[in-house]
Amino acid sequence: MATRRNPTARQMRLGAELRKLRDAAGLKATEAATLLGVNSAQMSQIESGVAGVSEERVRRLAAQYSCADEELIDALVAMATDRTRGWWEKYRGLLPMPFLDLAELEYHATYRHNVEFLYIPGLLQTEDYARAIFSYKVPEPPYGELELRVRHRMDRKVAIEGPNPVLYKAVIHESALRIRVGDRAASRTQLANILELSEADHITVRVIPFDLDGFAGAASAMTYVGGTVPKLDTALRDTPHGTAFIDSEPQLHALRTLFRKVEAVSLEPERSRDFIHRLTKEL
Repeated sequence: MATRRNPTARQMRLGAELRKLRDAAGLKATEAATLLGVNSAQMSQIESGVAGVSEERVRRLAAQYSCADEELIDALVAMATDRTRGWWEKYRGLLPMPFLDLAELEYHATYRHNVEFLYIPGLLQTEDYARAIFSYKVPEPPYGELELRVRHRMDRKVAIEGPNPVLYKAVIHESALRIRVGDRAASRTQLANILELSEADHITVRVIPFDLDGFAGAASAMTYVGGTVPKLDTALRDTPHGTAFIDSEPQLHALRTLFRKVEAVSLEPERSRDFIHRLTKEL
């Protein structure tokens, strides 16, 4: 059984989902290992994503765990057998792994939702805006890595601008639209870019204005990515130590509900476009 030195987030997620199925079945790892015909160390490697697992073994485990969710099993098999080497592979060894993990997550997404209060969502950023954001990091990345980060962010736009775009919803607070991370001209270009992208049928942009009464959701910033089945959804939230990937079903349910609440109080798409257009004219 071959092992991986640096498993991707997607590979670790597959292992985590197999572990959840085992826990739900009330089996210990040693019992599952015996049923699968491997030792405890190998079972641990499978469930941590360090070792790959074949379609036959995924289906055998699912049967042993009495999992009757065929859609979930098929989705796990697809994860286990996926050999995609996407555009992000050219950044392997050049950028930190979370950059590649996010790109791979977006590649396999069925939809994506964003709620932002301080910055324009990454998929809607212009090159100048992204460069300004990355330039403000402490410590500031060296020039070569800075440009790699900017290029990677621009390449990620294939998720909503490529030949097979996902459904995308962004709820952006007025504060993010007004903060000038670059100069006045760059801010005007950034707002114009949002307006242009929001005209696409698969992209919805909504704005939360400052003068909205009774809004207490300023801590609800998130990225929510739809999986091939709801149990494989993933949420991302910023923490003091970086971006956290969330796959707990109770947390995912809470974040889906939170997104609906924030979306419900935001301006309708047409009013949001009018709002952004007015801000552009003010610059």
